[in-house]
Amino acid sequence: MNAQDFDARETMQALLARWTERQWLRPLDWAFADFLCREVPDAPPFLILAAALASHQVGRGHACLDMEATLKAPAFALSLPPEGAAAGATAADEGDPPPLPGEVLDGLSLSQWRQALTHPRLVGAGSGNTPLVRIGARLYLRRYWQYEQDVRAEIQRRLALSTRLQAALPVAAMRQTLDALFPPATAAVGAADWQKIACALAARSGFSIVTGGPGTGKTTTVVSLLALLQALALGAPLPGKPARPLRIRLAAPTGKAAARLNASIASAVARLPLAALPQGEAVRAAIPVTVSTLHRLLGSRSESRRFRHHAGNPLALDLLVIDEASMVDLEMMAAVLAALPASARLILLGDKDQLASVEAGAVLGELCQRARDGHYTPATRDWLEEASGECLAPVLLDAAGSALDQAVVTLRHSHRFSSGSGIGQLADAVNAGDSARLRQIWQQAHADLALLPLAAGDEADFRALIVDGGLAAGPAANASGVQRKGYRHYLETLQQQQPALDAGKEAFDEWARTVLHAHGEFQVLCALRRGPWGVAGLNQRIARVLRETGLIPASDGWYPGRPVLVTRNDYGLGLMNGDIGITLALPGASDPDWTPRVAFPAGDAGQGIRWVLPSRLQAVETAYALTVHKSQGSEFAHAALLLPE
Repeated sequence: MNAQDFDARETMQALLARWTERQWLRPLDWAFADFLCREVPDAPPFLILAAALASHQVGRGHACLDMEATLKAPAFALSLPPEGAAAGATAADEGDPPPLPGEVLDGLSLSQWRQALTHPRLVGAGSGNTPLVRIGARLYLRRYWQYEQDVRAEIQRRLALSTRLQAALPVAAMRQTLDALFPPATAAVGAADWQKIACALAARSGFSIVTGGPGTGKTTTVVSLLALLQALALGAPLPGKPARPLRIRLAAPTGKAAARLNASIASAVARLPLAALPQGEAVRAAIPVTVSTLHRLLGSRSESRRFRHHAGNPLALDLLVIDEASMVDLEMMAAVLAALPASARLILLGDKDQLASVEAGAVLGELCQRARDGHYTPATRDWLEEASGECLAPVLLDAAGSALDQAVVTLRHSHRFSSGSGIGQLADAVNAGDSARLRQIWQQAHADLALLPLAAGDEADFRALIVDGGLAAGPAANASGVQRKGYRHYLETLQQQQPALDAGKEAFDEWARTVLHAHGEFQVLCALRRGPWGVAGLNQRIARVLRETGLIPASDGWYPGRPVLVTRNDYGLGLMNGDIGITLALPGASDPDWTPRVAFPAGDAGQGIRWVLPSRLQAVETAYALTVHKSQGSEFAHAALLLPE
């Protein structure tokens, strides 16, 4: 079987229908291809296939279909069949399994596939209004191609502001302020202070990125940067500008990310060493400590993808800082950039090595592809040394470095764990793709890392891991003396601290905050969605263990303690994809007995609780186990990553 067997439109339509029945494609992917077939009867079969696959890739978080990569390794590029899906026949297949993508594309060259996409009504190069856009070997749905163009143009326009901003900066005042914010002891002797470098480079740019792994000081860096900018605005404003503080807004993609940044940024502002600055306390007071979700910042509208703030109604600000930027998808980034005033600056914070956003488009990862190697020009080196006193290593210099390269800084030292710790070594090996080093690390003894072999039928160890965070025969604490905690901890907290039926609202809010915090002490993570070691299988198995242990009721549905994950943005409720809530029992408004509500952190307020009726939650799933992808932006004291053999 090869491509020639599918060179008829009816055959291709039948194939796509079978893939959809098997849940290899989404109904949306099939509907898009079917619509094109009905609207354009002469559409070539492999154009219809490409359209369905381009839509499929958007569903997987990719902005386009890479045709060349798909032809080289179809199963890998498309993830078809999906992980956990059976490859054999089902009843719907009437005895024969559907052909695999590799069989359908076998014998088809890239030039032949490109030729099949030559249709004036369906595929264009960007001009016109064709539903598909092909750029080289990449096929886009038009909307996502337009998002890419908009994001690229806006970033380039803001990078072009850098020349004017740099020329207007009072270098002497800037150097004095940076030295006050970063005393010599903040960096190792002889090592570059990358936090100081990041502040200096971002101060001269209309668009900048500060990237780094966990614990590298991204929040500390941005707070110091805001102090620098406010000190300059109040004490040495740009020519022709009055001495007034900048209008700064802080935002994050999700409620939980906003809540976490809200807490950390307030403490970071309080710790700023501003005593040596002429207007130190005025600078401190001018730094915002309230963090908004991006949807609230832009003004989301119920039942609409459009926001209140856009190019025609821009945000009233001078500077926007977005944390956890790796979670910002292409569509959201385009909306943010469109809503910024022409003179406003944008600073992105995030870990470039995190997985891409759940929705389509790995914006931060694409922008930071060259970040590790610097590519700073000699001119940037010279200016940086004058403005900050920091020197760049020769290996990081590149006379041909781009404007974007000059605005991206990688923080290279973790303050949360050392490079010699188990987690530090594991992270380095994963980022480098060094599987041999990974196996070696697992065999070594580390206080913060342990390999726990779980046999498929070993219920005792699985139960001990879920309930108490360790193996049945293992110690109750790790090598550092830290007590292990499983799901028993948050469920007993829920039961033991539940307020009385007649308690006030604040008592129930405080209870919810305590339970949510306790839930964050432990989380089961997995790599798959399907199968016994995927989300679905593990959630069922974990719930059974907790019922047998007596920690949750022997019932399904909305029982107290059930954690749920929001899987689709709900603008009406103010809940976003990735938010986690806990089902709790509250006094009913008219019912004297308890009634279930789901408690979510109200991200913008930091300590607030959003109570939601279960009947209003249309897209949630149980969250005893999360995929690594869905867990991004979260922090857990103890995580157990369960992997199949």
